[in-house]
Amino acid sequence: MDDIEVRRSARTIWDYMLLGHTLEKSDCIIVLGSHDVRVAERGAELLLQDYAPLLVMSGGLGNLTRDVWTRPEARIFKDVALKMGVPENKIIVEDTSSNTGENALFSMKLLGENNIFADKVILVQKPYMERRTFATFKIHYPKVWVFVTSPQIPFDEYPNDEISFTDLVNIMVGDLQRIILYPAKGFQIHQDVPAEVLDAFEKLKAAGFTKNMIP
Repeated sequence: MDDIEVRRSARTIWDYMLLGHTLEKSDCIIVLGSHDVRVAERGAELLLQDYAPLLVMSGGLGNLTRDVWTRPEARIFKDVALKMGVPENKIIVEDTSSNTGENALFSMKLLGENNIFADKVILVQKPYMERRTFATFKIHYPKVWVFVTSPQIPFDEYPNDEISFTDLVNIMVGDLQRIILYPAKGFQIHQDVPAEVLDAFEKLKAAGFTKNMIP
């Protein structure tokens, strides 16, 4: 599989993962932790644009950060938001979750403990995790109105000094595998996967992009 085919297959998965939701003003913005601080920047940007009155930073240390960072993702993300001008009293921190399901469960629990009841929520995640984030949140909170967004960065510009193109493809293949497998485990709602996306998935697996797949 040459580089052109790898890039074409990766873009197919990227495009499938993006949901393209049109955002509306909501009760809160939940920023799901990760290794990409651009996610925190997107969440802060939306708070400063008055899409919601509260920003929840969610994340302890997960698969992609526990060997890289020494502080919880949510704490690092909070610092990013503060530097962008978000008032500290508009941020609450959930810093123990280690996966997407826990991001959803622990964040909503924390909101309840603070007597904040969110019927409409904006979730902020990496672009290629929009679909899985939506599917995960909806299995736990089917009655909550959910919008998902991510850093507004095109596929070709997403890799940077911290996240290489190879890293990106490996992670996307792993995330798509979870979209396929997790509904049967009760972790996500079902998502239809088009044939061309499954074909891209199989091609990238065969090319060795399996680092982030589950056994």
